[in-house]
Amino acid sequence: MSSTTKPLAGIKVIELGTLIAGPFAARILGEFGAEVIKIESPDGGDPLRKWRKLYEGTSLWWYLQSRNKKSVTVNLKHRDGVEVVRKLVAGADIVVENFRPGVLEKLGLGWEALSAVNPGLVMLRLSGFGQTGPMAQQPGFGAIGESMGGLRYVTGFPDRPPVKTGISIGDSIAALWGALGALMALRHKEVNGGRGQVVDVALYEAVFAMMESLVPEFDVFGFVRERTGNIMPGITPSNTHTTKDGKHVAIGANGDAIFRRLMQTMGRDDLAEDPSLADNAGRDARREEIYALIDAWVADHDEAAVLEALAAVGVPASRIYSVADMFADPQFLAREMLQTVTLPDGRACRMPGIVPKLSLTPGEAESPGPALGEHTDAVLGALGYDATAIRALRADGAI
Repeated sequence: MSSTTKPLAGIKVIELGTLIAGPFAARILGEFGAEVIKIESPDGGDPLRKWRKLYEGTSLWWYLQSRNKKSVTVNLKHRDGVEVVRKLVAGADIVVENFRPGVLEKLGLGWEALSAVNPGLVMLRLSGFGQTGPMAQQPGFGAIGESMGGLRYVTGFPDRPPVKTGISIGDSIAALWGALGALMALRHKEVNGGRGQVVDVALYEAVFAMMESLVPEFDVFGFVRERTGNIMPGITPSNTHTTKDGKHVAIGANGDAIFRRLMQTMGRDDLAEDPSLADNAGRDARREEIYALIDAWVADHDEAAVLEALAAVGVPASRIYSVADMFADPQFLAREMLQTVTLPDGRACRMPGIVPKLSLTPGEAESPGPALGEHTDAVLGALGYDATAIRALRADGAI
C-alpha cells in the first residue's frame, strides 16, 4: 500500500513517551500513516524493550507497541540533545509525551518552549492526574488511574477484594482518548486556523469517562455501584456459565425477544410467554431464578452444543476465548486480526491486526518495533546534520 493512501500520511509525530500510554497513542497514529519518530535514551531506551516475554533479548510487546516507528537516541539532559529535539519539533505536527508534569519544562522542552519554535504544534500530554490540580505532580500509572477512576471498585465479586483486568487497561484507555484528542486538535487547526494547543489527558479521568451511569445514579439516588461478579444488575440475563465439559460460555440474552428465544431453546416456553418477564425490570427482579435455570441448562450440555443451539436461534453467546482460541477462529482470520510481521532474525511473528478498519484508507503494520537508535543517523541527516556533526554529537554523549 502506498503511504499516500493512508489517512494520516504527511503527519509527523515526535514521541517522547515510554512504556504504555504515550507510546500506544503514537502507535495508533503510526498505523494510519503518520511518521512517528520515537525519542529514546541512548542508555537502554524505552524500558518496554525488556518487559514481559523476551525473544532474542527484546520484548515481543516492544515489537508490537513500536511498530511503524523510527527510533532516534537522544540524551535529553544534554544541551545539544535538547537542540536536536527542538529541531525535530519545529517540523512536527504532534508531540506525544507521558512524563510527569514539569519534567519536560525542566529540560527546556515544555509547551511554552516547543510552541515558540512551532506555533501550530499539537502537544498530547498524558499523565496520571493531568497537568493541573493538587495531585498533578504525583506519579500515576494505569493501575492508579483504574483505582481512582472507579473501575477497580466495581470489578470482581462482592465477597472479595477488587481485582484488576489482565492488561494495563487504564493506560490503553488514556491512549485512545489521547489519539482522538490530538486528531481533534489537528482538525480544529486545519478548519479554523490559528495556533496549536495542548491535549491534556489524565489517566484517572480517561477511566472515569468510561464509567457509564455511575455518577448520575449516585447524584440522583445516592446509589453506589458495587462489585457484582459476572452480572450487572438491571441487565438480565447476561452472565457466564460453565458447560458439561468444563468450558465457560458468556450468554447475553437481555433483549426482550432474545430472552424469549433463549427460554424456548431451553424448553421453557412458560417463561418465554410469562408477562412478568417481558422486560428487563421484570427479569432483573427474578434474576437469581433465571440464572439458576440457565446454569443448569448449560451444565447439561457440552460447549459446542450450547453454542450451536444458541447460534441457531440468534442468541448472542461466545466461549471465553484464550489466545489459542483466537489463533484458530475463522472470524479472527477472515477479518485479518492476526497479521504476520518479520522479526529482525527473519522469524515470522503474528501480531494483532489494525483497528478500526477503514474501507478506503486502511491502516497497516509495516514494520515491527525498531532497534535502539536504528534511525538516528538518517533522521539527523534529514535535519541537516552531516556525518561529522553526528559523530561529534555521539562522541559527546548528546545522542
